[in-house]
Amino acid sequence: MLPELRVAVVSFLIGVVFMITAANLFLRISSFGDFLTWTALSSVPVFLSCAIFHKSFQVALRASGLGCAAAIGSFLWFSRLFPTFHPFGAYMCILSFFHWSEYVITAITSPRTLSIDSFLLNHSKAYWIAASASWLEFTLEAWLIPGLKSEVISWIGVLICTVGEILRKGAMLTARSNFTHLISTRKRNDHELITHGLYSLFRHPSYVGWFWWSIGTQIALVNPLCVVAYAVVSWRFFNERIYDEELYLINFFRDDYVHYQQRVPVGLPFIEGFKPEFSAP
Repeated sequence: MLPELRVAVVSFLIGVVFMITAANLFLRISSFGDFLTWTALSSVPVFLSCAIFHKSFQVALRASGLGCAAAIGSFLWFSRLFPTFHPFGAYMCILSFFHWSEYVITAITSPRTLSIDSFLLNHSKAYWIAASASWLEFTLEAWLIPGLKSEVISWIGVLICTVGEILRKGAMLTARSNFTHLISTRKRNDHELITHGLYSLFRHPSYVGWFWWSIGTQIALVNPLCVVAYAVVSWRFFNERIYDEELYLINFFRDDYVHYQQRVPVGLPFIEGFKPEFSAP
């Protein structure tokens, strides 16, 4: 097992196990003050992980922090103390698992490209601005109109996120070293055109998964405004990205990719990708 992969897995588990153990054995969380005290304890598993894996503390820091976030999210999701915040707890679990699993799957499939950026926690300023907007909308609506936060709708969002995760991680596992988080502008000697598995259904299954995962997070939060905003922004982002990426893919694989385009759809609504002026015979 790759050392960084072991650090990520163990550190995440340290965060989850410590927080759940503290909640069930040492603290009886019966008030908001107890909850704040418990969340403050998250610094303990983070420090412990960084101390154990001091040579890879950057990985340990992020993985243990995400593990703590997942544990806190699971408490909010199922606790009777804060029923209005059940959707936010579900969202915390979804978000923390997504970022942790991005690193883990990259470590498994493409260790050559693995870096601290593989957590995607520094994805972009726009990503975290959008996330902050969703937190603000949820907080305001939970305060002003708590009845809006339907658990049934939230569970639908969880289901959509789960399907999106399966598609994205399945695409990464299928493409393996051919998958990268950044658009490849130069063809490597070992770069192959993947057309089997999920890639026989969609040309860009990882983007299909991420697109629906993104929208699903806002349905899980029951954020009506951000559902629309995320759908529009995500569509524009992937429309531009797929266009640019397919320009390079056609340059790399020529007629093979053009034939592939003709057989297999992008997988996202109203997105066609880059269409060459010529048609492959």
